[in-house]
Amino acid sequence: MFDRERLIQLFLIGSLALMAYEVYLILRPFLVPIVWAMLLAFIFHPLMLQARRLLRHRTLAALAISILVALVAILPALWLFTVLAAEVSSLAARAQQLMAPGGFAKATQWISRTRLGMEAQRLLMRAGIQPERDLPYYALQVSRYASQTLVEYISGIFKNLLAFGLDFALTLIILFYMLRDGEGYYQTCRNFTPLHEEDKRAVFDTLRITLSAVMRGLMLTALLQGLVVGLGLFVTGVPYWAALSILTAVVGLLPFGGTALVWLPAGLYLLHTRGWGHAGFLLIWSLVAVTLIDNVLKPALTGRGTGLPTLALFLGIAGGLETYGLPGIFAGPAVIAVLASLMRAYNKSYQDPAQEAA
Repeated sequence: MFDRERLIQLFLIGSLALMAYEVYLILRPFLVPIVWAMLLAFIFHPLMLQARRLLRHRTLAALAISILVALVAILPALWLFTVLAAEVSSLAARAQQLMAPGGFAKATQWISRTRLGMEAQRLLMRAGIQPERDLPYYALQVSRYASQTLVEYISGIFKNLLAFGLDFALTLIILFYMLRDGEGYYQTCRNFTPLHEEDKRAVFDTLRITLSAVMRGLMLTALLQGLVVGLGLFVTGVPYWAALSILTAVVGLLPFGGTALVWLPAGLYLLHTRGWGHAGFLLIWSLVAVTLIDNVLKPALTGRGTGLPTLALFLGIAGGLETYGLPGIFAGPAVIAVLASLMRAYNKSYQDPAQEAA
């Protein structure tokens, strides 16, 4: 028998699925800014409540917090850019001095007086290369190639900076609307979810608790690692220790490599410039401190709050990072936790009574 209501339901579900897929295709280029804005809105929601009470206007409160986020992100970025620009300028000046008339000749004479340089000079002469005559020519060709490569590399950096700037501006715009209207979006999504009220509460509470625990654990431990490693860099006299401390906190969020991407090269630099004492102190200090933070503080702040096994948490962070980029550090564990909550709701609603009794 023809069931009109059944047909209408199937048509409605099919249309929803089709339109949801089309919306996904439209939003796919902006998924990273959207995810970042959602995470930032979640982080700053308590501050939004305080600002709304103080300013007595939701739009002004959202605008104030968005400006605050922009300043917090832009000012350190400008400082880091200034530091890096000064370092690149210093390096370029040294290279220019080396390539100046007589500069390369002086460097060649100094190298030729060393034991290794004398051996290299004999090998070059056997190959038919006269160092004093041919090396300046090769050095000039290499410098031209290096200059061309550097120009192309800088052009690529500016293109990436432009794309990053556009994504950042889009993130701020979405963040403003998320802060201002996010509670309404949350309630609409909650009402649209076709679950029993108890299951809705469990799923959304799981999402909130997981995001809070992961953010609290990763952010606090990364910040603490940046401070501790930064202290070691400062004590041992590593240049630009403040910028490297910030970089340590950033890479501390990564599940692979982590802070070793900073303190290990810094240790090698100290080994070359100051000897075993400074290098050994930095490496031992960083290794012990980071290990204690990773194995004691991070599990206490992150794993216990999410209720996820350590393996699931690790795979969620690593897989989320691969899929969504940096926001996936938080999104990955949240997806796994929500899936677990949905499976519990399904099991409770549709479990075989005989299995449940057993």
